[in-house]
Amino acid sequence: MINYEIKSQLAKLLATENMVVENANVETAQFDVERRVLTLPMWKRASNTVYDMLVGHEVGHALYTPNDWSWEDRIPKQFVNVTEDARIEKLMKRRYPGLSKSFYQGYKELAEDDFFDLENNDLDSFNLADRANLYYKIGNFVDIPFTEEEKKYVEMMGETETFADAVMVAEEIYKFCKVQSQKEESVDVPLSGNGSGEGMTHEEMLDEAQRREVENGEGEEDFGELEDLSEGRSKPQSTTAPEPEVQTDDIFESGKEEFNGGVQRGGRDFNYLEVPKVDVDKIVISNKQIHQELNDHWIDQLTPKEYYCAYTETTKMTHPRDFGPVDAEYDQYKKSSQKEVNYLVKEFECKKSADAYSRSFSSKTGTLDCSKLHTYKYNEDLFRKVNVIPDGKNHGLIFILDWSGSMGDCLMETMKQLFNLIQFCSKVNIPFDVYAFTNNYQKSEDYFSYTESPIQEVKEYDMIISPDFSLLHFFTSDVNKKQLDQQMRNLYRVAYQIVRWSNYSIPVGYNLSGTPLNEAIVCLHQLIPQFKKKHKVQKINTVILTDGEANVLPFYKVNNYYDDNRMGSGRVYMGDFIRNRKTGHTYKVEGSFHKFTEVLLEDLKMMNPGVNIIGFRLASNSDFKGFVRRYDKTMTEESYRKIKKNKSVAIKTSGYTSYFGILSSSLDNDTEFDVEDGASKAKIRSAFVKNLNAKSLNRKVLSQFVDIIS
Repeated sequence: MINYEIKSQLAKLLATENMVVENANVETAQFDVERRVLTLPMWKRASNTVYDMLVGHEVGHALYTPNDWSWEDRIPKQFVNVTEDARIEKLMKRRYPGLSKSFYQGYKELAEDDFFDLENNDLDSFNLADRANLYYKIGNFVDIPFTEEEKKYVEMMGETETFADAVMVAEEIYKFCKVQSQKEESVDVPLSGNGSGEGMTHEEMLDEAQRREVENGEGEEDFGELEDLSEGRSKPQSTTAPEPEVQTDDIFESGKEEFNGGVQRGGRDFNYLEVPKVDVDKIVISNKQIHQELNDHWIDQLTPKEYYCAYTETTKMTHPRDFGPVDAEYDQYKKSSQKEVNYLVKEFECKKSADAYSRSFSSKTGTLDCSKLHTYKYNEDLFRKVNVIPDGKNHGLIFILDWSGSMGDCLMETMKQLFNLIQFCSKVNIPFDVYAFTNNYQKSEDYFSYTESPIQEVKEYDMIISPDFSLLHFFTSDVNKKQLDQQMRNLYRVAYQIVRWSNYSIPVGYNLSGTPLNEAIVCLHQLIPQFKKKHKVQKINTVILTDGEANVLPFYKVNNYYDDNRMGSGRVYMGDFIRNRKTGHTYKVEGSFHKFTEVLLEDLKMMNPGVNIIGFRLASNSDFKGFVRRYDKTMTEESYRKIKKNKSVAIKTSGYTSYFGILSSSLDNDTEFDVEDGASKAKIRSAFVKNLNAKSLNRKVLSQFVDIIS
């Protein structure tokens, strides 16, 4: 069975330029010069050997055959096909010596299968173009006869280097074949000169043919259609020979269609999608704007006393906004989180130091070591040495936070974990940015058109990023510690209100939304290079915190509406591909949501070498098992019980560099040992065990995280 993905990779390797390759439900190979797209038929009936030969042949045309049709009015296309086929195959074998074997074996198989139907035909009856075509395709396996004069043309074919050379030789062969055809057709027609035509040179034949064409053309006005003069008397033979044809070229082209089995009616072409370049400036809601909006929304907060006075005067307020409970809870969190943050800092510094020490080396100085002078007769190493510890790489972190509706059940715990990480970054001076993805934030340019988009260029087969998608820039290392603390407090208030419906409101657009995770990954193609350039960091870690999968992105596609082609959208199906022109990689899309995301992640890592993409998947008790089994098909009930006991799992077989699956119920950051006065020993023991387990889980996951980024 043909693996089209592998064959497509072969074609791209052969192309070695800014060219993409597609396999589609088409009859013949096509090359779009402007888009630099080579479309290959799906030769289902071809063997792997013949398939490789056909791929090499078609790539040769894409690389070497120009979009030049200036010759079309004087030379039949078949003749140019013959000479050009010989030229491009020669150039391909010269460029890729290993490809010679593919051409040899492929044409050998065609010869053995009598692909050109030679058994029922006499080779001597074929014209020069046909025999020359056979010679350069299957001449290693079939003896092709030529006259001495014909050999000159065959040699000329083999010496062609440019397309102009191929056209010139094609024209000479066409003229020769035409003269030969006319000579055969006019056997019974007296010729000028010796009357037999024998001994005429090729040039004399051309002159004679031209003369007769002129005579025939002049006589057309004087003579109408001749009628039979008498019964039994035949009409005079025409002196105009038919146009010579290249039968073997027709056989070769139709044979390739036979391999394909023809275009399947109702068959679906594979779609080849590309990640678009988006304008992130129109997608990202700035950190300054977000907290200005939150502060402005809460600036008119009223105390209960002020509320009472205002209420009697008929105010718009229906109840006072009281941040006392939520701010008290935030302060308690800040106090309890310091142990976890300090643990992160200690782990990071230790692992970073250990890494630096492992890379240390001794270096000689230019100073003599006096303690070694007495050994000068047998020791050449008399200089002092110093231990050199190379500077470690500077780090940067980008966080992507899931702001979807399903996060409501674990939003507070997730925010606490996020706060731990950004406090850690702040203490060890690691630059960071935190974005939350949403399609709920209302922007002034919140519209969508299939012919115009405010955030990307409309190009067919580019994925569509809906203009209602936004990245909320919640936190950044660009602010000072006081500002960062206030921003953390603001977002704690937002999360608190969403989860617990407090007596204050949040601005429109900050409520939870859908799950545009894939859109966020697309934006990282711009965010990562920008972050790296801005902070001059060498190593970037991107952390994605989410609790589910995202929908597959649509793509721009020209559709037919009542005989009118219009730009619309297309749907991704299993078997479609995502390709990257810069890296040359093509990724097959499987039939599930998470597989589409994995492909986007693989492409992101390929575009940004050395960048770690770390995933934190928050799963409920009901879907944790399904999540683990997705990446471990061999999982047994016993092995799952062990995983569930640990309440977390580290996965290496996803699109992420590391993917941590965590039970959302285990994320409670309140790890302080606290029991009521007079509690029984059993309750004290239970609280103590719970406290230790919570700390153990947090530290285990955080330790793995630090190990990756250090």
